Amino acid sequence: MAASPALVIGAALTAALLLAVAVSLVWTPWPVAGIDMAGRLLPPGSAGHWLGTDAYGRDVGSLLLAGARVSLWAGVVAVAMGLVMGAGLGLIAAVRTGWVDEFIMRCTDFGFAFPALLTAILLAAVYGPGLTVAIVAVGLYNIPVFARVTRAAAGQIWHRDYVRAARALGRGTTAITVHHVLPNILPALTVQATIRFAIAILAEAALSYLGLGAQPPQPSWGRMLAEAQTLMFDAPWLAVWPGLAIALAVLGLNLLGDGLRDGWDPKLK
Repeated sequence: MAASPALVIGAALTAALLLAVAVSLVWTPWPVAGIDMAGRLLPPGSAGHWLGTDAYGRDVGSLLLAGARVSLWAGVVAVAMGLVMGAGLGLIAAVRTGWVDEFIMRCTDFGFAFPALLTAILLAAVYGPGLTVAIVAVGLYNIPVFARVTRAAAGQIWHRDYVRAARALGRGTTAITVHHVLPNILPALTVQATIRFAIAILAEAALSYLGLGAQPPQPSWGRMLAEAQTLMFDAPWLAVWPGLAIALAVLGLNLLGDGLRDGWDPKLK
């Protein structure tokens, strides 16, 4: 069966992001922290700087490659944090109906009252701004999202005939959850993780833009946008390249999630 266009395009853009991260680990065109005031604000293609230089003479292409590493790390940790803790709470809520289920769901409602920006502001007030603060803020907001998705998907599985048959054979709740419920909700969790990954990259960029995320000299796409806003008319490429990188990364992950959902859900075929 041929893959959907969304899946192909999303996989290609996501692969490009992963390739950029892999390349940045071993090579960048210029030193990421190399300051050259004599070569500041060079346009793209000047003196070997393919994408130009910023206000400190740093190579924009090198900053973009290093910033991809920061964005990927922030997305992986934030999504993993939300997935592990949220899925665990969702599975418990699906098994322990009654007051346990109600308590967990009301806690998720409370969690939605604290978006990543507000949580980052609270954490920054206590611990100071930084990439860790941004990651924790986004990860905490992901927990109720995954908890609700897991609760809804697992609740349907627990009413299937094969689960009732497993119960009739004397299998315990933990064994049924591990061998029957969890494998059947993995597609839904994978799609949701892909979409939340895109949102995490966007949220990290937004928090870094506001000064709550990555701090100098750590490169970040969001901070590159913040530094470029005062030079929009003198050096517009400083805003174009990180903005384009964020847009393509988020678009690729969203298309990948949509493509996986279309491929795994028979109702959409």
